[in-house]
Amino acid sequence: MINMNNNLKDEYYTIDEVAKTLKVAYLTVYRWIRSGKLKALKAGKQYRIDKSYLNSFLNLYNSKNQQHVTKP
Repeated sequence: MINMNNNLKDEYYTIDEVAKTLKVAYLTVYRWIRSGKLKALKAGKQYRIDKSYLNSFLNLYNSKNQQHVTKP
């Protein structure tokens, strides 16, 4: 039997939820997914972004930005 509890909603995000959280356009998140920068699961016609995938993406983005910061 499959255990369907309320924790499922907390672990996966829609493109719209990610876009609002990161304050970017829906289409930006969609392009990140299509280009392979952000890993997502496709359920029918909809994408779901696992919390761990989003965290990995953000950690990679933050580490790349910190490498480009010049020191005075």
